Amino acid sequence: MYSKRFKRSAVAVAATVAMAVPLAACAEGGEGGDEASAAGGAVAGEQPVTQTESPQSPQPTAGATGEPFGPACADLPTEGDGSPEGIAEDPVGTAVTEIPQLSTLAEAVQTADLVDTLNSADNVTLFAPDDSAFEKLSEDELSGLLDDQDQLTQVLTYHVVNERLDDPTQLEEGDFVTLQGDNLTTSGSGEEFWVNDEAAVVCGNLATANATIYIIDTVLTPPEGAPGGGASPGETTPEESPTEDYPTDEETPTEEDTPTEEDTPTEERAPEEEPSY
Repeated sequence: MYSKRFKRSAVAVAATVAMAVPLAACAEGGEGGDEASAAGGAVAGEQPVTQTESPQSPQPTAGATGEPFGPACADLPTEGDGSPEGIAEDPVGTAVTEIPQLSTLAEAVQTADLVDTLNSADNVTLFAPDDSAFEKLSEDELSGLLDDQDQLTQVLTYHVVNERLDDPTQLEEGDFVTLQGDNLTTSGSGEEFWVNDEAAVVCGNLATANATIYIIDTVLTPPEGAPGGGASPGETTPEESPTEDYPTDEETPTEEDTPTEEDTPTEERAPEEEPSY
């Protein structure tokens, strides 16, 4: 009987141990599972991180930001008189005399006595022919232009627009009244612009105290029919062309100088002989 009880007790202990092992394993599995689930949940809940580059905005051109533009700007002094900073506080008539590339224009402006006119102008634009522009004229054309103050004034004031074009985009399809009275046109885009489809802007958007300067490579000609217009600068106009020498009214013989019948000498007739019978 004792052995039966011992066997029963052993069986009960073995059963208890057998039941305890799976429970412990479940408990450990549950903790590990929870941690794995938690970890998995955190990973699953996170959004994938991707690096994206923000789109770069287009860089504006120099002219659009108010800076000078064009190939000839590299020839300007970098500081002092004639530099972009140096002319910023000067009126435009004075600025022209300081920019090395505008020495011929400066001479012409002084010859036409337009320095004070330009300096006193309010918010204008000067399309300034550089020295190479005047070199396109023959010596006779240039000297003839400088010697004729009326024509010189007409040509120079045709290069001045009665408004300040400090935004180059205004030149894209422009039509402007000049100080001379006629219109000029502009065209182009970016940093390439033309005036009257003949003169290229080689350095633009130079700011002075009262004006904006655009340096161009050709001397502009006022429209035909305007004073000084129609012919190349310095070229003789039809009205100025010499004429042939024709006799004047004073040299033309008049009726008084024409001999009359009374003044014309007549031949004397011989007396007729009487017939004899």
